[in-house]
Amino acid sequence: MNPNWGLPADWITPDWPASDRVGAVFTTRQGGVSLPPFDSFNLGDHVGDDASAVAVNRQRLASAIASNPVFMSQVHGTEVALLDEHPSDGVVADACISTSPGVACTVMVADCLPVLLADRQGRAVAAAHAGWRGLAAGVVEAAVNALLHAPTSAGSSGICTPDDIVAWLGPCIGPEAFEVGDDVRQAFTSTDGDAGQGFRPLGQGKYLADLAWLCRRRLQALGIGVVAGNDGSARWCTVSQSSRFFSHRRDARVLGASGRMAACVWLR
Repeated sequence: MNPNWGLPADWITPDWPASDRVGAVFTTRQGGVSLPPFDSFNLGDHVGDDASAVAVNRQRLASAIASNPVFMSQVHGTEVALLDEHPSDGVVADACISTSPGVACTVMVADCLPVLLADRQGRAVAAAHAGWRGLAAGVVEAAVNALLHAPTSAGSSGICTPDDIVAWLGPCIGPEAFEVGDDVRQAFTSTDGDAGQGFRPLGQGKYLADLAWLCRRRLQALGIGVVAGNDGSARWCTVSQSSRFFSHRRDARVLGASGRMAACVWLR
């Protein structure tokens, strides 16, 4: 277990067999200054919230984790950013990796699946933003590959193997709420026929998709045996828990917008 850094009680600290050198957290709606409908700990600066409130929330996150959370411009792609000792926000990517202590790989979500990765020896960490488009396109594979080839202090690469990597899946839209069309199912089954097990037919070309299951399947295919966190049960569903989690699918239709939570992983 990672030591508590004085985080808000409602935030989630991953329970995974990572090194003591690795810190990780998933924020919730609690602990911030944003007003409705972004109440209260919105970290997204692109959703219509007051910029000064977002800035305060981001500073609170940095203080809580005693590290620098680096916010990417996420586009549902597969690009992986290497974060050095002095990274800047705004790089266009959907995954990131770091070997520098105090630099927090950060992904923002509000239904998409956050994936945190760590080398068991605490030499490198990575994070991926896995909505269905990015997951189907290979963002998790790209993040794992980047971790496997992370640069060392000596300038070489390849510090770990799949057996050295542990993964944690955070909250996302659950399998009872994620209704999709056949195009989404085909995006996965076109390259993996057995991925169809992650889709429950509703009729008329509609399905309920299990995003966390689909991600676990891909991680296991990469040789990663330890995948903790989201198991597809109701307590991980962002849509069904409106007081705790932001949900774009739930909130945007009614309120016109939704805030963003963050999953962070860093080296101490």
